[in-house]
Amino acid sequence: METTDAELVKQCLTGDRAAWETIVRRYHQRLYNLAYRFTGRFEESEDLTQEISLKVFRNLNSYKPESGALITWIVRIGRNHLIDHYRKYKTERTQTDSLYSDYDSPSRDLSPVEVLEKRELSERIHMALLRIPEDLREAVILRDLEEFTYEEIAEVLKLPLGTVKSRINRGRIELARLLKKGN
Repeated sequence: METTDAELVKQCLTGDRAAWETIVRRYHQRLYNLAYRFTGRFEESEDLTQEISLKVFRNLNSYKPESGALITWIVRIGRNHLIDHYRKYKTERTQTDSLYSDYDSPSRDLSPVEVLEKRELSERIHMALLRIPEDLREAVILRDLEEFTYEEIAEVLKLPLGTVKSRINRGRIELARLLKKGN
């Protein structure tokens, strides 16, 4: 029987290292994916994931299970950290790897040409995603790539539901415009 997130947090707060390791294993990939989708850089994403994990650990005593899912709380901390990082190191970023690199491994069902086309499309999407405004980008990432519900996104971003839906819609439109333009 799997231990709930609330039980794991409680165990962590009593000094149980195994409980913390379980939380890290459970959510590390989600945090990494979030960091990568915001930065577009593998090594930087690894560093940011570690920084976010440390911040989560240091703030674990402020998590309240009745306030929502642990993953929502963790993503909120991650998002805030990523925004702070972005503001601190605001530079023009270059992209050499695919947005969907963790999903990009060649499939036995795809020909080499199809694999290449898929990778090129992923790269175009990522480049376009990096060009849309930050507020739209984060809403699109949380909805379309991280698959959060609108309600969860509203909670993470601390915005009204209508604003979240509007940002996602505007972000998708802007992304489509950039892709149609040839990026």
